[in-house]
This record gives sequence, C-alpha cells and structure tokens, in this order.
Amino acid sequence: MRAGRGGDPAVTVPEAEFRSYYGQPVLKPPVWHEPHMPVYLYLGGLSGASSVVAAAARFSGHDRLAFAARMTAFAGAGLGSGLLVAELGRPERFLNMLRVFKVTSPMSVGSWTLAVHGGLTAAGAASALTGLLPLAGDAAVMASALTGPVMATYTGVLLADTAVPAWHAARREMPFLFAGSALASAGAAGMLTTPRAEAAPARVAAALGAVMETTAAAIIERRLGLEGEPYHQGRAGLLIKASRALTLAGGLLATVAGRSRTLTAMSGLAITAGALCTRFGMLAAGKASALDPKYTVVPQRDRATGRRLVAVPDQEGGPDTP
Repeated sequence: MRAGRGGDPAVTVPEAEFRSYYGQPVLKPPVWHEPHMPVYLYLGGLSGASSVVAAAARFSGHDRLAFAARMTAFAGAGLGSGLLVAELGRPERFLNMLRVFKVTSPMSVGSWTLAVHGGLTAAGAASALTGLLPLAGDAAVMASALTGPVMATYTGVLLADTAVPAWHAARREMPFLFAGSALASAGAAGMLTTPRAEAAPARVAAALGAVMETTAAAIIERRLGLEGEPYHQGRAGLLIKASRALTLAGGLLATVAGRSRTLTAMSGLAITAGALCTRFGMLAAGKASALDPKYTVVPQRDRATGRRLVAVPDQEGGPDTP
C-alpha cells in the first residue's frame, strides 16, 4: 500500500460488489429447454459415434454389432432431429438454417452435418433391414463414419463458441469431453444390443470413451478458476458429480462386462446415465454462469489488469502497481 501526501497511508478501496443494472444479468442465459436440448446433445453424439463403431465392426467382421450400431446411429439421428425441431418450435426454422453454409459458424456446420448424417444413417439402416442394395448400404455406412466424428463433437464446439462463461472457458476441452462421452455412449449401446460374444469392440469403445471423458473433465476442473465454479455448485454440481461417478464406474465395468449379462447391463446403463447427466449438468452450469455477473466481470477485469501490467510501465520503467 502506497503512502499518501504527508505520509498518511492511502485509502484502501474495498472490493466491489457485483451487481447488474436493475438486477438484470450481464448476459442473457441460454434459452434452451429441458429435456429437449440435453437429450438432443446426447443423441447426436450417440449417433455420430455409433456410425464409427458400425463401420469398424463391418470391417472387422462383427456383423451383429455392425447391424446394431447402424440402427442406433439411425435412431439417434432421427430422434435427435425431432427434438431439435421441437426446440426450434417450427420445422421450417431448421430448413432456414440450411439456406447458407458457413464454415466459421458451428451452428451452420452442425445443421448441415445433421442433415447429411441423418440421410446417410437412414440409407444404411434401410439397406440392413431390407437386404436391398447392400453395396450402397455399406457405402452409406462408410460415409457416415466420416460425418460421425463431426456429429459427435460439433455440439461441444457450439457451446464453447458462445459468451456463456462456464462454456467458453472450457473451449479447449469441451470437444474432447463430448467426443469421449459419445464414444462411451455408442459402446454402451452396442453392449446392450449385441450378444456378448460379438460385443468385444463395443466394450473397448465404452472403456476408451469413459477414460477420454473422465480425463477431459478432470482437466476442466483443474484448469478453470472462477469460471469453473458453476460445475461444482447447486444442481449442476450434483449432476456433474453423478456423471463422473457413473461414467467411471461404467467404464471400469466394461472391462469385465464380457463375463456376464448382469455386468454388461450395469456397465451400459451406468455409462448411458452418466452421459445424460453430463449434458444436463453442462446446460445447468451454463445457465448459472450467465445469470451471475461475477463470472463475466471478474475474469474480464483480471485479463485487462494483466494486460495493463505488461503494457503500461510506470515512470521508473517497471510494471505499474495496481
């Protein structure tokens, strides 16, 4: 603390209280509804990762798993599209999003990916169910394996590309979190819908996805400072904790799930429940961080202060004292 004139100590400025103008948040909270958007985020990731599992199973000769993954990919894309349209309110709003394609817009890329991916999974499922045009069906599955990773991760990029503090601060890890969760979900679905003798690739996918999701979540918790608080508090905190416990338990059980149906069911259901808790928890954390102005004001003030310390020297040539 510097001395004032005459040797009197300078007056210390108290910490400011973070209040918004007329009690309004600095940011408008996300208007997405539950359960529409969280379940859509889950189904989109499930569909995308299941397409990759279907292609890998087709190549490796696991035909029962390939068939089940095809059906899962189609069901996820179809049901997810329905939930998205319900969230938008009118079907023509989704069609309006396809009028323009912008590589720099996650929403535009995601809309086109959903449309193309949904068509490919429908073609693959129709061929598998009817037995018609098997080569065309396999080609559709292979093509959907290319759109699948985008389908599984674009929603994470979409959240991170907003101004919502809790989401934007985790922009580096969010795509990996969603990719791991999607892979684990696809593995869980394969385990639950395929005989244990042919479900080994699904168990591997479930375990690897659980490790990837858990690792990304741990990095988020360690790296984020103030902006990470909403992930540990209130309803969001409970959902995130449940997600971590369920995903970790399901991933561990997947390594031994081939021994019995009971272990298979426990692993698959735990991973599925964990993936849903992740989506609901992410949405709740984002809303909480947008409603509280400190998650917007404090990080911006700290970043601005840091820039001044580097860029504005005092008269003696050293860094300016705050």
